[in-house]
Amino acid sequence: MNSPAATYDLGKLHGGLRLPAEKAAATATPIRDVPLPDQLVLPITQHAGKAAHPIVGIGERVLKGQLIAEAFGTLSAPVHASSSGKIVAIEPWPVSRRRGDNAPCIVIDCDGEDRAIELPDQIPPFHSLDPESLLQKILQGGIVGLGGAVFPTGQKLMQAATMPLDYLILNGVECEPYISCDDLLMREQASLVLGGAQILMHALRLGKCYVVIESDKPEAIQAIGEALATLDDNRITLKQIPTIYPSGGEDQLVQLVTNREVPSGGLPTDVGCVVQNVGTAAAIYRWICEGEPLISRVTTVTGPGVNSSMNVSVRIGTTVADVISFAGGYTENADQLVIGGPMCGKSVTTDRVPVVKATNCILVLNEKNAATVEQSCIRCGECAIVCPIQLLPQQLFWYACADNESKLRSYGLTDCIECGCCDLVCPSHISLTASFRNAKARIHEQADEKARAERARRRFESRNERLEFEKQTREMELALQKKQAKSAGPSAIEEILERQRQKQDKED
Repeated sequence: MNSPAATYDLGKLHGGLRLPAEKAAATATPIRDVPLPDQLVLPITQHAGKAAHPIVGIGERVLKGQLIAEAFGTLSAPVHASSSGKIVAIEPWPVSRRRGDNAPCIVIDCDGEDRAIELPDQIPPFHSLDPESLLQKILQGGIVGLGGAVFPTGQKLMQAATMPLDYLILNGVECEPYISCDDLLMREQASLVLGGAQILMHALRLGKCYVVIESDKPEAIQAIGEALATLDDNRITLKQIPTIYPSGGEDQLVQLVTNREVPSGGLPTDVGCVVQNVGTAAAIYRWICEGEPLISRVTTVTGPGVNSSMNVSVRIGTTVADVISFAGGYTENADQLVIGGPMCGKSVTTDRVPVVKATNCILVLNEKNAATVEQSCIRCGECAIVCPIQLLPQQLFWYACADNESKLRSYGLTDCIECGCCDLVCPSHISLTASFRNAKARIHEQADEKARAERARRRFESRNERLEFEKQTREMELALQKKQAKSAGPSAIEEILERQRQKQDKED
């Protein structure tokens, strides 16, 4: 390694795999800008939590960077226009995050002028803002975790700010094959990454930051090291870790860097750490220091099914078809389109899906290999050996097949990060990760059903209580009226009873 600013951490994860990188083709050229498309498709859900609420109407003209959907609820993120143009539809559209299902999207016909909203003449430096105001500002930029989880960054930081913290960890570890967008970002925009680190440290009142990069990225290590030397901020340290999949997971990264273990079901903040992707840090810098919300990102376009592998800077809302066209189109044998990497990505059936904030890679594969036949488990234990969470995938698989929720919980299903290591080493070709993912979905669905049933029960009981109260009130009023009417004679009592009968008939 060329940079003296880096230190080594040779700690070891449990399990994991050394996988072929498959990144040379995409990293051979600099990041290229995808031309502005004719149309942008912007889903109102590009983040964990509730969908954003559209605040524009069909026919309205918008500018680049303009807010078009505001955050809704306690966990949400706003959406901004990626370019100037006219809103032509707010309608369902195929999206990758819902496994090909349609989701509400705002469709913009671009005018080609790419006019941006007007910015103030002077953007105040971030250190002039108090941490609370800075966190609120980050919340407004539509920024989410660009490493894949897409948790709204503002809410994540606000939650972290309530905890005792020691370290900020910037995740520059891209351990999944083919994906190299963070590598190229660090090579070409190292100063933005480190500027984002300084903003985050100020917002969280932290005095120590680690920028963590795998050992197989010497160019990124050198670029970050040189930027650190120029910045001369001794609060930030560059750390290199071994190239092992899935060392880029939050919990694994915390353990490698700080030797602290995140508890089961817990968060890195439980052990004094905040983890952010390097792309997220750069996006925060652009928003806070340059006034540009999250309207574009670096994405890897690669695989044997695309003519030219590369990393591109692409506007959020550009369709995958437009990106593939810019990369030279599909090869003759292109067969499968995956959004994400080969381990954790999602296969989609159409390239009409738009690039969203979570789209770190567009992977095109050639003709599929002959399908392997799934066989019975031979209890070899290889899956347990490679599991980075130290789970027992074999046991989880049996209980998933039996739909045994209590056993799945006791054996740690919720801790599974769906990395796919167990699938790769299984000699019986069992789709373990898919079974875990489906089991999680069933558990969540059952929990939702229980919650709905509980709400319905409460509504029913509340209605019965209300009706009973109203009945008792009517009876008390009638008794009082009868008592008061005794002195007036029988005709007054008959009049009261007649009014009561008429009231009851109306209610019926």
